[in-house]
Amino acid sequence: MQTRRTLLATAACGAIAFMLVAPSARADENQNLIDEARITVDRFAADPQFTDMRRKLANAKGVFIVPQLLKASFIIGGEGGSGVLLARTPNGWSQPAIYTMGAGSIGLQIGGEASEVILLLMNDKAVDAILRNEFKLGADATVAAGPVGAGIEAATTTNLGADILSYSKSKGLAAGISIEGAVITARHSRNQAYYGRSMHPRNILYDNVVSNPGTSNLIQSLNAAEMR
Repeated sequence: MQTRRTLLATAACGAIAFMLVAPSARADENQNLIDEARITVDRFAADPQFTDMRRKLANAKGVFIVPQLLKASFIIGGEGGSGVLLARTPNGWSQPAIYTMGAGSIGLQIGGEASEVILLLMNDKAVDAILRNEFKLGADATVAAGPVGAGIEAATTTNLGADILSYSKSKGLAAGISIEGAVITARHSRNQAYYGRSMHPRNILYDNVVSNPGTSNLIQSLNAAEMR
């Protein structure tokens, strides 16, 4: 009986400790994501192959940054990663909202791959589509691969009507990955943990009701990356 009581007491203490520590741990995890997103922006901005991305960024209505999109597969594959969504407002880039992008695939695939991805949302329609409860790339907004490397001026003509332009780097190299059909979903619990309040991502982006000093470096990097 005493042993049982001891185990119950230990479990109760463990649960209390988890509740006390977990919010801080989640906050650290979210700040790491914000910091990694900033590093991704800096890497793309420093790479001459992504000059077109910098030009387009200056006119984008929003940006979605995934610092690490993982693809690990053996016959049945899947892609997934956490990212941050920011919108352009009259006061500049908004505070970021945390999302997850995931996709699945079936094929003869062996091995794994990690990519950095930046999606430029070129119009309000694209931003609004992602702000819905669940958004599937290619369903409510057209997606095109942004031109990379030489021959940029000619390549851009094929993407004039795209709602979203996708740019990616794999193992430090420019690489095209298929994101058509990927689902982007808001992480409400992570946003609440980071900002200390529960609210819809639209409120985070446009209503200027929350802020976190940990986002300033990311916003500065986006401003510096724009090529006008």
